[in-house]
Amino acid sequence: MGKVLIIGAGGVASVAAHKVAQNPDVFTEVMIASRTKSKCDALVKAIGNPNIKTAKVDADNVDELVALFNDFKPEIVMNLALPYQDLTIMEACLKAGVNYLDTANYEPRDEAHFEYSWQWAYRERFEKAGLTAILGCGFDPGVSGIYTAYAAKHYFDEIHYLDIVDCNAGNHHKAFATNFNPEINIREITQKGLYYEDGKWIETEPLEIHQPLTYPNIGPRESYLLHHEELESLVLNYPSIKRARFWMTFGQQYLTYLDVIQNIGMSRIDEITYEAPLANDPTKVEKVKIVPLQFLKAVLPNPQELGENYEGETSIGCRIRGVKDGKERTYYVYNNCSHQAAYQETGMQGVSYTTGVPAMIGAMMFLKGIWKKPGVFNVEEFDPDPFMEQLNKQGLPWHEVFDGDLEL
Repeated sequence: MGKVLIIGAGGVASVAAHKVAQNPDVFTEVMIASRTKSKCDALVKAIGNPNIKTAKVDADNVDELVALFNDFKPEIVMNLALPYQDLTIMEACLKAGVNYLDTANYEPRDEAHFEYSWQWAYRERFEKAGLTAILGCGFDPGVSGIYTAYAAKHYFDEIHYLDIVDCNAGNHHKAFATNFNPEINIREITQKGLYYEDGKWIETEPLEIHQPLTYPNIGPRESYLLHHEELESLVLNYPSIKRARFWMTFGQQYLTYLDVIQNIGMSRIDEITYEAPLANDPTKVEKVKIVPLQFLKAVLPNPQELGENYEGETSIGCRIRGVKDGKERTYYVYNNCSHQAAYQETGMQGVSYTTGVPAMIGAMMFLKGIWKKPGVFNVEEFDPDPFMEQLNKQGLPWHEVFDGDLEL
């Protein structure tokens, strides 16, 4: 049915590539490209499909990307690299006439800040080019938006309160590790919280607001209010929303380590210079420049290697309150994902799995012509039903609770 090019060879890209390979009726030709071609080759070997092509590409280099796109001629590019690279890949897609999909919105390297404005600025250019760009097609953002769209379509005349709840109740048996790129993960958690209420954005101190929430098959877990990008598009696309918040669980040990990392300056993203002894002459020194958070990333466990001993599961969903036929009702839709089941299928842990599977489904929706229209769109702007159907088929089955206690 179509040619797809996956950019990236990390945990999410590994899961997406496995799932793409499981659906050969849709993905007829596949290429995986990243800065390190050997990682792509190792991924192809793990999948066991020698027909998958690999390539080396610098995702920060528009000309390199365009050359690769023109050579392989994919119908859609799945950007599963770093959020820093969203704009260069979108630019290359426009120049090469290729459609685009990602799982996280753009972040500048030199500022711990993310919002959709940079990518929404491409709307007119993609529309004029007749190309589709699908933004935020992971789980949150991604499935959280699909869940909201599904609820709005089937169960509510108006959504008034939306709480996205994300619990990782797994244990990777490491003192401290992040479940996806440490640099992105720590930047996200250590910045100020943000939520929407009564037409305004309200800022909080990092992790200031928290409360225990009960997750299916897991029980109560302390949950912390964070800023998360999907809220930005959801309150625009569902203007009846009075309040929208995002919650994520963290264990106390994780928070203690995070506190230390911040207090000793290892979460800094600005460049510093230090003097290091020369290897061939320890009596002399050279000035070395590093970014502390990038250095920390280099010494922390690789998220791709957490899966083998990871126990427990994730639980991510939307808790929604609104009105149907003049009556108030509540709705909770969620997925629980086993880390071990994810590892056995793809060699990756559950957090990578819950992001990589929806990315593949989004590309599938495009190639089937279901999610295909010129412009730049967040996932909730498409029909949620065929996507929801595929979640059940592709390893992320969802469950519903009607008129229960949302705790929020």
